[in-house]
Parts: sequence; C-alpha cells; structure tokens
Amino acid sequence: MVTTSNAIYINGLGNVSPRKTSDSSHFLEDPVIASTNRLACIEPNYRDFISPDILRRMGRLIKMGVASSRICLEDAGCMMPDAIITGTGLGCLEDTEKFLATLVRNKEELLTPTSFIQSTHNTVSAQIALLLKCHNYNFTYVHRGWSFESALVDAMVRIKNGRASTVLAGGMDELTNGSFAVTSRLGHWRRKPADTSLLFSSPAKGSIAGEGSAFFLLTSAPSSKTYAALSGLQTFSRKAMNKPLPAILEEFLGQSGLLSSDIDLAVCGMNGDKTSDSIYKELTASLGTAGIAAWKHLSGEYMTSSAFGLWMASMIMKWGYVPEQAVIRNTGERPIKTVLIYNHYLDRNHSFILIRKP
Repeated sequence: MVTTSNAIYINGLGNVSPRKTSDSSHFLEDPVIASTNRLACIEPNYRDFISPDILRRMGRLIKMGVASSRICLEDAGCMMPDAIITGTGLGCLEDTEKFLATLVRNKEELLTPTSFIQSTHNTVSAQIALLLKCHNYNFTYVHRGWSFESALVDAMVRIKNGRASTVLAGGMDELTNGSFAVTSRLGHWRRKPADTSLLFSSPAKGSIAGEGSAFFLLTSAPSSKTYAALSGLQTFSRKAMNKPLPAILEEFLGQSGLLSSDIDLAVCGMNGDKTSDSIYKELTASLGTAGIAAWKHLSGEYMTSSAFGLWMASMIMKWGYVPEQAVIRNTGERPIKTVLIYNHYLDRNHSFILIRKP
C-alpha cells in the first residue's frame, strides 16, 4: 500500500484505446457501439509522433506506446521526465509471435534479430527513452494484472522520496489473433459477439477482449494543467487478505483519513462476466449513495486496463461529469471530489487507486 500526505499530481494524459481518446480536448463524446467479442485500438496517425524511417521498423505496441507517451508529454508541456516507468502484462506479443513463427518455419536457422529484439517487455520504455534522448531512470514492470499498478507505486515512491519531480508512467498491452485464440480456449471471452452498450444488462460467462496504451505525467507540484491528485494505491490478493472486500477498502481509505462515505464516485472494472462482476457488486453495495462508473465495455479486458480506468477517472475529475455511456449509477447533484478506481484481474490481482480534486 502506498499513501502520501504530499499529493502527487497528474499533469498530463495520453491514451490510445478502442475509443477516440488520443485527444484530451474531447471526452468520450462519440460513443462507439459495437457488437463484438474483441475491441481493437483506434490508432492515431503515427507520423505525427514518429519519423517514417523509424516507424517502419516498429511493432504495433511500440507505436501505440510511443504515440501515447508523446501525447502525454505534450499535454503536460514537459519533454524530459526524470524517470520513465511502464507496466505491461504480456509485452510486445506481435513481435514475439513473429519471432517464434520464423524460428519454427526456418528450422532455427537464418533468423533476423529485429523481431527478437523488439519482443522484450521493456522495448516500449526503451524506445521512448531513445527518441527523447532521456538517460534517466527507466524501468518496466511485468506483474500480470498488477503491472500498471506496480509502475505507479514505483513512480509514487520516487516522487515521495525526492528522487524525481516528474515521472512518465504508463501501462500497455496489445491483442493479437494468437493471444485471442489461446485465451478464448481458456473461456475468458464471450463465444458470440455481444453489444458493448448492453454488456452489463446481459451478464454471461466471459467478457470482451481489449487492448490499449495509456500514459500519465506524474509530478510533485500542481500546474494549470493538473487533472487530479493521486493520493493512494493498494494492490492485494483478496484470498490472502482473508477479509471481506468492504473491510479491505475501509483500511485503505483510513490511511488517507477517509471513510467509504467520503467516496463520491467509484470507477470499477466490471467487464460483463457474471462471476467477475459479482465481486464489484460486493464492493459497490457498501458505498451508499456514491456514483458508480465502468470502463471495460469501452476498452475491453486486458492485464493493464486499469490504466484506462485511471485515465477516465482523471478526465472525469477535470471535466466534472461522468460520460453517459460510462454511468452505472448516477452521482446526482453530488460534486465529484474524491474518486476510487477499483479493478481486479481474474479475481487474482486486485487494486485500489484513490484520486482527489487538486
């Protein structure tokens, strides 16, 4: 658990996702209603961020990561962070699959190194640093459903300890045909296409697969561009805690001097799977009149989807309202000053993130 009495500020956002999110001057204004069991990113024109000669050698996740990081830095007005910290569940899957396919096809001979070099999990953060000519602290966390949260914890600790004043932190994962086929056999996704706008009103076994890359510029001081103040974060295994979920939440909020009644809005990772969503309902039932919002019908489910959740919560804080397509339970006239982001991945990796009005 990380809480901080000295607030850490989110001063910039960048998000490449299955929605039109790459422009922070618009906030989910054009809902995309789809009938599908997998969502792919709406990708920007990468030539706006990356030179063509470099672009042609990049894998898809690298392009998404570099573009979203540049959008974030430009949004914050900071082009040289003190640290670059990322989280990814599965890394550059497309390049991994290319390398392994070539390995088999060529009988382990005459292999080109490009796909292998770009298949490592830290390729995205390394490429961002190379393009920025940034020689500062650079680290990538690979902790499945805690990957993005682990990057955030590192960023918060570095700022809290005075080792950095600006940290570029992000989470990203991509969906490939191969990974979708494997996880489909494991029963993770709906067997038939589902209407994303009706995902929560028709719960069933499985969710919708997704992907995305979201970055945040975290700083020790607020600015005119500040979206929200990041106040606390906790990762936990519910089974290891051996406590009811509301009790775990109360302990987490108590570290910041809050009660569950102080939460104005809970942004939850409900994904349409009836077993998974029952866990969220256990928590939301204890939140009284707080508003409830969701994001996975917009982004799909993936290991670092909590990055999309934090992006949406930060935008809500900045804009002062919850987009209609994200509302599960309305906040009414209650002003949104304190927001809880709760996510779990397969009921194994759970996390709370707390943000407040700056």
